[in-house]
Amino acid sequence: MASSSESSENSESFLRKRRGDALVSDSLSHDSCSETVQDEDSTKYDKKVGVSLQTGTYWLTRIVLLRAIAFIYFVAFTVAYNQNKQLIGEKGLMPCKDYLRSVKRYVGGKIGFAALAYTPSVLWFMDWNDMDANLDGIALAGMALSGFVLIMGSANMIIMGVLWILYHSIVNVGQLWYSFGWESQLLESGFLGIFLCPLWSLSPMPRCCPPSLVSIWTFRWLIVRIMLGAGLIKIRGDRCWRELTCMDYHYETQPVPNPMSYYMHRSPWWFHRFETLSNHFIELVVPFFTFMGRRMCMLNGVLQILFQVVLIISGNLSFLNWLTIVPSLACFDDAALAFLFRRSGRARQTLLQIQTEEASGLKPPPSKGMLIRRVLNASLGILIAYLSVPVVMNLLSSRQMMNTSFDPLRIVNTYGAFGSVTKERTEVVFQGTLSVNHTGEEVLWEEYEFLCKPGALDRRPCLISPYHYRLDWLMWFAAFQTYEQSEWVIHIAGRLLANDSTILSLMGHNPFQNREKPRWIRGEHFRYKFTRSGSSSAGQGKWWVRKRIGPFFPPVNLDSLRSYFQSRSWPLPGSY
Repeated sequence: MASSSESSENSESFLRKRRGDALVSDSLSHDSCSETVQDEDSTKYDKKVGVSLQTGTYWLTRIVLLRAIAFIYFVAFTVAYNQNKQLIGEKGLMPCKDYLRSVKRYVGGKIGFAALAYTPSVLWFMDWNDMDANLDGIALAGMALSGFVLIMGSANMIIMGVLWILYHSIVNVGQLWYSFGWESQLLESGFLGIFLCPLWSLSPMPRCCPPSLVSIWTFRWLIVRIMLGAGLIKIRGDRCWRELTCMDYHYETQPVPNPMSYYMHRSPWWFHRFETLSNHFIELVVPFFTFMGRRMCMLNGVLQILFQVVLIISGNLSFLNWLTIVPSLACFDDAALAFLFRRSGRARQTLLQIQTEEASGLKPPPSKGMLIRRVLNASLGILIAYLSVPVVMNLLSSRQMMNTSFDPLRIVNTYGAFGSVTKERTEVVFQGTLSVNHTGEEVLWEEYEFLCKPGALDRRPCLISPYHYRLDWLMWFAAFQTYEQSEWVIHIAGRLLANDSTILSLMGHNPFQNREKPRWIRGEHFRYKFTRSGSSSAGQGKWWVRKRIGPFFPPVNLDSLRSYFQSRSWPLPGSY
């Protein structure tokens, strides 16, 4: 049995603990997305320790946000490593070396501030004699750093800053291949991620650097702008969004459908109307929940994440939807995200200790570094507010632009997607022949296949998200235009005539592999539609039916392309 003195000490310890618990609930400061009244819905209990995790702190939120940003960075740098050489490398379709040279001439022939301001990239300072090695080095460095953050769940401003600079360096020389809105969105998310971290420490829970409410709110402001931009561009754009009919076409005509797109397209009409109404509600109404207290803020986060998950399931939209989940995570505080961490884990136990110490008044006085950090956080808030002015004006404008940057570093941008929805799917199909003469019905034209975009009628749609095939995506845009508007299509044709391995690595099937080179290449324009369930085509295992529209570009051979390539300063096919 315990002695009376031990019982007295235990009683006093228990009372101190109870007083500390009471202080926790009374002393924690809450932001406008938190509530001062706690109940069983807003508090998670650690049964082993017997102490509650309080609302209104964001230590665990920071870990989750950093890991989420790192995951997207890792995917993006992996895509860059696998495709940059073919697209913007030494033998690429649009060599970044040529682009940098043109920028250098434009700014006066010097690599100085003007060149850096026009095209911010570390490639300016690297050896241009082996640009492929430069591009690979940047991508590999990005993969290594983002992989470290993803595994460790921690980072500092140096690591996150380097990741941001490295990806900026690729995007700014990527030209057409990096012209998508999610590139700016990743750069903005990555920039905000820099200010989540301490300057030097790699601890997941650095006591001297608590998560800043300013940083949390910059992410919340990002998800608000993303959703409102997407919703407003739809209402102002294609009338089918107002008539609730856009989803009748979207799954079939989106850039790169996946297998689920086939079945979603065949949903009944009333379900498509419900989808469109839900889209408007989530993009135009739900974002305002962010400013309506803790529960409503978390509801916004839940609905936005579920919305993005549905989009991920129904199509291959690169890492866009995965990236959009990232700022939604800032809608949740530590109490809401505690279920992601083991009860006995170090992060959760450290958080309990921090909260208890702060509630007991044991928090150390602010150091000089902490005061400097507060000034830095305030400066971040002012910067984001200032750069948001043209973005907000754009959202309010009847001539709203989507996926636009108003500053060269893409810190605050405007977003949007599918302001117009195509009603028919058209595809450009490359075909080659070994025949000397390309005319006549006896000529055998054999088709090339891309890695993912629709081609062969019996090929099942691919499932690649969050990965991204950039050429496949651009071919979707090319089908809306003419080859004169997309000259790089002819560049591809010339490289196919030479059986160029660089370009063929971006293709899924080369009909002339291990054979002689094709003598002629042409581009055919087709209209594609999903087969109907139960139809004879579906019974034959076909996912698509197609109808020829006409030629996209006429048959060409190496001789006919010679002057075309020379006039554009492109290396002649086969001269590499």
